[in-house]
Amino acid sequence: MSPSPRLLLTVVQGTEEGAVNYKANGMKFRRLGRSGLKVPVFGLGGWLTYGGSVSGDPVKEILKTAFAGGINFLDQAENYSNGQSELEMGRVLRELNYKRSDWIISTKLYNGYGREEPNSRGLSRKHILEGAEDCLARLGLDYVDIIFCHCFDPEVEMEEIVRGFNHLINQGKILYWGTSTWTAAQIESAITVAKELNLVGPVAEQPCYNLIDSRASFEGDLLPIFEKYGYGSTIFSPLARGLLTGKYSKGIPDDARLSTSSSDPYIKHLAQRMSTPEGKREIETVDRLNKYATEKLGCSVSHLALAWCLSNPNVSSVILGASKPEQIADNLKALDVVDKLTPEVKAELEVILRG
Repeated sequence: MSPSPRLLLTVVQGTEEGAVNYKANGMKFRRLGRSGLKVPVFGLGGWLTYGGSVSGDPVKEILKTAFAGGINFLDQAENYSNGQSELEMGRVLRELNYKRSDWIISTKLYNGYGREEPNSRGLSRKHILEGAEDCLARLGLDYVDIIFCHCFDPEVEMEEIVRGFNHLINQGKILYWGTSTWTAAQIESAITVAKELNLVGPVAEQPCYNLIDSRASFEGDLLPIFEKYGYGSTIFSPLARGLLTGKYSKGIPDDARLSTSSSDPYIKHLAQRMSTPEGKREIETVDRLNKYATEKLGCSVSHLALAWCLSNPNVSSVILGASKPEQIADNLKALDVVDKLTPEVKAELEVILRG
């Protein structure tokens, strides 16, 4: 077998308020909060894609393109395509013969993967331990770098959750743990309990965040957590479910996610929302943003949207979705737009968003 390609990190001068400290293969890296883990500012997620609408050789080409561009962070979850996404990504990594230490692999626990038993989901210690074992088996790995709690579980005491993830750390099956779609109060509770028990607390949140929605939580509720604890974040839906690509201005294309993944209840809801007054207003806003991006910044609206997310120093990594290698290559162009987002440009964007 041929030797695997390598990513070599080099220290660079901090920019964007000191958030960026490293670079490799043209990719910028940031520390995941106050942890020692360095993550690329772009990661690649498997939701609704790998093992679902995309499988086989196309997945291999997407991962090769991502790695060549410096994207070595792969994000999964136990329930993505009922476990098939982890199986598909694990298979491709083995076939490509990449060195394990060159990759950052995360997955998420809470939803299970199709089983109906009462303990096959949630954040009980039982599911944390058994769910993690199942994820590792599907991925074909001895450990993952991060496991996120996919949702908050109100039925489980915080001490049980904290001890469950620390047990996995002590076994060497995970290196870090985090939260996803938790409130600031829930995150602070986990950090406090971990500190009281002298255990390892969560290091990062995975929330939805983009230019046109989901801003109130990230920029409001979660802001004190970022500032007080140096909490990291790996954000999803940076293109607002594809809306910020501009491809929905004239309806839903046949090859768009809202068409190819229409069997998913959430995607079906989003597709129906497009024809509502609120959905139509969002499309009009994207059209205005697209015009501004083209005329003022010389880029596409998707590049603008991704760069805008990266310009927030509380964003550690932006999780991308891609069903084709060309989408990865195109998204990487957003790295050249970040420096164009001056305070004046951001102020103009806010005027556009207000209509």
